[in-house]
Amino acid sequence: MTVSEMANELNLETLVRGDQDRLVAGGYAGDLLSWVMARAHEDDAWFTVMGNLNAVAVAVLVNVSCIVLTENATLDDDAAKRAAVEGVFILRSHESTFSLCAKLGNLLQ
Repeated sequence: MTVSEMANELNLETLVRGDQDRLVAGGYAGDLLSWVMARAHEDDAWFTVMGNLNAVAVAVLVNVSCIVLTENATLDDDAAKRAAVEGVFILRSHESTFSLCAKLGNLLQ
């Protein structure tokens, strides 16, 4: 599944556009950045409430397919600018992290 397909299926709002055709191979949920760095995988959709510059740095380091901000979390202006430069796709939803992860899991089966 691509980021674009996932965004459509989960009714996600695009905050920063990246590669729409990027593969989403799995998902990871977490807000502790060091934990995400150690455990998330390349091509995961990362579900978090962390919309700051450090989250963008972790997304680049891990090479996740996108960041999905859950529960209407806000994206800092500096983070949005850096994400655009780095090509990090950032999406948002009003739904909970749990709900979105469960839905993605069903889509990927």
